[in-house]
Parts: sequence; C-alpha cells; structure tokens
Amino acid sequence: MSNITIAWLALSFLIGFVIYLLPKLDRFLALGMAVVSAAYAVLIFVEQSPLNIQLLDNFGVTLTVDRLSGFFILTNALVTAAVIFYCWQTGKTAFFYMQLIILHGSVNAVFICADFISLYVALEVISIASFLLIAYPRTDAAIWVGLRYLFTSNVAMLFYLVGAVLVYQAHHSFNYAGLRGSPPEAVALIFLGLLVKGGIFVSGLWLPLTHSESESPVSALLSGVVVKAGVFPLVRCALMLEEIDPIVRFFGVATALFGVGFAILEKDTKRMLAFSTISQLGFILAAPVVGGFYALTHGLVKSSLFLIAGALPSRNFKQLQQQPIDNKIWLALAIASFSISGFPLLSGFGAKILTSKNLLPWQAIAMNIATLGTAICFAKFIFLPHNNFHQQGDESKLETEKIQPGFWWAMVILLGGLVAANVFYYEAYTITNTIKPLATIALGWLAYILIFKKLIIKLPRSFEQFDHLTGVMSLMLILLFWIVWTRTQYLT
Repeated sequence: MSNITIAWLALSFLIGFVIYLLPKLDRFLALGMAVVSAAYAVLIFVEQSPLNIQLLDNFGVTLTVDRLSGFFILTNALVTAAVIFYCWQTGKTAFFYMQLIILHGSVNAVFICADFISLYVALEVISIASFLLIAYPRTDAAIWVGLRYLFTSNVAMLFYLVGAVLVYQAHHSFNYAGLRGSPPEAVALIFLGLLVKGGIFVSGLWLPLTHSESESPVSALLSGVVVKAGVFPLVRCALMLEEIDPIVRFFGVATALFGVGFAILEKDTKRMLAFSTISQLGFILAAPVVGGFYALTHGLVKSSLFLIAGALPSRNFKQLQQQPIDNKIWLALAIASFSISGFPLLSGFGAKILTSKNLLPWQAIAMNIATLGTAICFAKFIFLPHNNFHQQGDESKLETEKIQPGFWWAMVILLGGLVAANVFYYEAYTITNTIKPLATIALGWLAYILIFKKLIIKLPRSFEQFDHLTGVMSLMLILLFWIVWTRTQYLT
C-alpha cells in the first residue's frame, strides 16, 4: 500500500507534464488520472486500516491515509472527472488540462499530508495552478481576479510558514501533533493561513468574487475541492488534538451562520453559490469526526450547481423568475438543491443527519438556523419557472442549444454520486430522522415564498475589496491570538 500511495501521488504530476508533451491525448490522460484517483479512494475504503508513511523521520514529514482522506480524495476524483467531461468539447488547450491535473495532484497531496512543511508545499502549488486556471481566458477581468486570489493566498501562506517554523523550533518536527506544546502565536499563525485558504468565516471574503467571476468549470473546481485543501488540515488537527477541537468547532458554527446570512440575501446566482460554499464549509468544521462525508456531498452538489449556473440564461434571480428555463436543466438544478437542503434519497440528507448527531449541545441551535437558511437559499432555484424546451422563447432556446453533451455526462457523475453516496450512511433512513429535515425544508420554502422572495436588500461589498482583504486578515489574527491565548493552559 505504501508503494501504491507514492506511485499514485507522483503519477498526477507526471501525467500533468506528459499532457503538455502529447496535447492530442490531453483529455484522455486527464480523465484517466481522475479514474485512477477514484480507484485509489475505493482502495482506501476497502483496506480500512490507516496507513502512515514516514518520509523524513528527523523532520516529522509524514503521510497519513485513512477513511477521512478517502472521502476527500473521492470528492476530488469525481469533481475533476465531471469538469473534464464538461470541458470535453469546449476547445480547451493542453495547457488547461495540464494545470487541471497538477491542481488535482496537489490537492490530493494535501489530503494525505500530516505535517506542516509538506502541506505548505502542496498549498503553494495549489495557489499557482488555481491562478493559472482562473486567468486562463486571458481577459483583463480574469487576470485581475486571478492575481487578487494569488496575492491573498500568498500573504496567508506567509503567516502560515512563520507558524510552521515556530512549531519546528519548539519540537524539531513539523508533525501536526507539534501544535501541542507550541507557542500560542504558532497556532494562531498556522490557523490564519488555513482559514484564509479554506475561505472560513470573514477570512473567506476573497471567495465570492473569485468563484463568481471565474469560468464555470473553474468555479466548480474551486468550490468543490480547492477550498477543502484549507479545511482538511483543520479537520485533521481537530481529530488528533482534543484541545484544537473546540476552536475548529467554533469557527465551523461562525462560518455556517456568516455564509448563509449573505447567501439568503444575494440576488446573483454565482455569488449566492459562493457564499453558500462558505456556509457549507462551516458544516464540515462543526463536526470534524464526520466532516469527510459532508465534504463529499458538498463537493458533488456545489460543483454541479456551478456548472448548471453557467448554463442558465442569466445570473440575476429576478430575470430568471421571469424567464422559464428548460425542464431538463431545472431537474438537474432541483436535484442538487434538494440534496444540499437535506432532502431524503440524496446523500445530503444523510450528511446533515450525521452532522447533527455529532454536534455539541452549544452548537445545535446555531447549526439548525444555518440548516434552515440553506433551505431558504436553495428555494430560489427550486421555485424558478420552467417549461418544455419547445415552449421556450428564442433566447432561452439558444441558451439550451449551446449546452454540450459533456454537460450531461458531468451531471450523471455528480448527481449520480449524490444517490450512490447514500451507501456510506444508509442508517439515516428512519422515520424519526426524516421528520425534522422535511419540516425544516418546508419551513424554509414557506419563509422564502412569504418573505425573502420579495425582500430587496443590497448587500455591501466594501469588505470584499482588494485593499481590505489584508486588513481582515489582521483582525482575524488578533481574534485567533485571543482564542488560542485563552487556551494556552491546555496546549502546553
């Protein structure tokens, strides 16, 4: 298993460079790598016993492969495969697929890292590959959004690197376990870097503009898997160190409420999905022990929604409410929206039930509010008008005709995955468990129809401006210093 893991990890980068040398095979090589990653994830679930690989004993450089890694790797594989199918007939160059697979490999590396220095390398590679994908269209707007993301990411990782050095100074090891006994500033700096990379709480204010202005397949990648590269180490640390668990859970609750509050009032489809991503990442952190399953369901849902959003005739909800969309597109939109709302028969139901069962008492009320807010958000999609393709206006017909067959193959992978993933927690299907989610969804729909559908509130975007992002980092660092300092007696 150790040799297989090393070979699988190296294969992504090898194929990435081979794609550039053999451009005629770019799509096939990229898809093959996604299939290999999916097979490796299945192997992890079959093996069940965790795998630990010591690369540099003296420095604590370690790889850990377990069930948690399996969920995140499977998410990466399915989302990557769906994006490849989506782009199959769009004329993307070999350079695009090369960066896609390098991004795929570096994200996979994060999901098996168990030390801060190898994690740092993987996160930096992710930043570069993501920037190149965001800027791929080479328009002024795309380049600006990409540079904005790269700057924010690099500043955050500078803080992170200082924290990692402080951990090494304290223990002569980069292992995650070194957080115990490290100075409070080390924990605060590392967490700041990861919170920014993961788009957590106010540190994620870079995310709405980045995700909404990128091309749909890139948005699907960013929201489906890339932000989880910042979330995964937080979940891993929370599971390894009981002292870290309350901090991670706190940010989970705060993030869930913060993101959903903006998403409810947002009138732009892609920005709403971006804020919803922030909120859903909070669900992953709120219950770290089951965060892997929730990450899988969210990755499948959000990737499909971003791809569907690119097929809609408008990004404005008001315009969409007056312009019916094709039944087939609406059905795909509804399935994904039902899943993230927690409707039975889709894995989002099991993920929400499992998460709720692993919350601490002080989290319950806040997370129930976030769940209700999620149902309100996605009622915007579910209640969009729709009709048969032949009954549409000329403009809607034109938009529907632009959809390539690859789009539907992507939907088969992502939405089919939402059905198949029920196997991970089929025990959720009891009468008792079903009542609460259905009641929450019904209440959310009612609130949307009676209140939020007619509500017009223009959200401020000043804090999303480029020059404010570093300021927000500074405020978050102060908050982290205070939180960690109050828990110093437990960390030493």
